[in-house]
Amino acid sequence: MKQGRKLNVKECNHVKSFRLNPANWLISKKLVNEWIIVHRLTGKPQTIPAP
Repeated sequence: MKQGRKLNVKECNHVKSFRLNPANWLISKKLVNEWIIVHRLTGKPQTIPAP
């Protein structure tokens, strides 16, 4: 699996809108209609719709 990268400000606000703590998540993959984010500690992936 690719390493995730830190969220920027706009991404941070989008992740907050799903009631997730952006400090705990990394962006793994950005697709056209969804983002795959990975938890920093557990490594568990989650998909959220793209803005």
